[in-house]
Amino acid sequence: MATIGSMMMMFKTQVAEQGLYPVLEQIRALGYDAVEYSQMPTDEEHIAQLERGVNELGLQVGALSVVLKGQGNGISIADEYDWLLEVCRRLGTKFVRIGMMPFDAMATKERCEAWATECEQAAQKLKADGIQLCYHNHHVDLAQFDGERIFDIVRRVAPTVHFEVDLHWVQRGGMNPIDMLKAYEGVCDLIHLKDYRVRTLPPDALEMLADPERRGEFMKAFQADTIQYAEVGQGNMNWPAILPVAEQTGASFLFVEQDDVYGRDPFDCIRESREYLRSIGW
Repeated sequence: MATIGSMMMMFKTQVAEQGLYPVLEQIRALGYDAVEYSQMPTDEEHIAQLERGVNELGLQVGALSVVLKGQGNGISIADEYDWLLEVCRRLGTKFVRIGMMPFDAMATKERCEAWATECEQAAQKLKADGIQLCYHNHHVDLAQFDGERIFDIVRRVAPTVHFEVDLHWVQRGGMNPIDMLKAYEGVCDLIHLKDYRVRTLPPDALEMLADPERRGEFMKAFQADTIQYAEVGQGNMNWPAILPVAEQTGASFLFVEQDDVYGRDPFDCIRESREYLRSIGW
């Protein structure tokens, strides 16, 4: 069965306040067997704490965030390659992931292809050292250029790159998550689990509607603000049907993630997600 993990991005504040290792202890206590390390420092101090989590808590570091070059969300493949290899070796990590393509690469087919070409070069280099590069999607990756989805462009130009499929963003992009998993069978190594919740109109929505000068605000509240990220099992996604397909099509890790917890304690959020996953046999 694929390993259930938690996305560390959710705990930036807690790590800053408590330290990384105490946060890992709490994640482990909630029943998670792995973490994905993203939007966190990658200096020796933090990597050493991660290593301690692996050795003392039995946590796996299923994936690390990377960038192709320069500064950004993760270790730079171009500028910190030796450090990246050392970190992966120390943590036993086989997967690294790019969280999003540059915005300018989303603008035209040519720019998308150029960026994917860079990814392919990086993926081949990493593969030679036993590490798999994955690309994480958002809803925009289902946009099309000349009838070809951005996801398909990346797959065509960068066949060595695998995917980290964020199922919430797939749903938000207008595709059935099960169809997505089946379409990319064999290359969906990492999966992000977060639910898709549609909430009722906010209390002041009717006041906006009644004021002709605030109709624009009302339409924003109606169209966008009603959509939320949610704890797994607290939205509209069919997890009992989705999860077996994710495993059948090759997922190694399933990471619970929630981009916004709307003021809640993120530990409470991942606890609820884990309890729900247990309730359906995961």
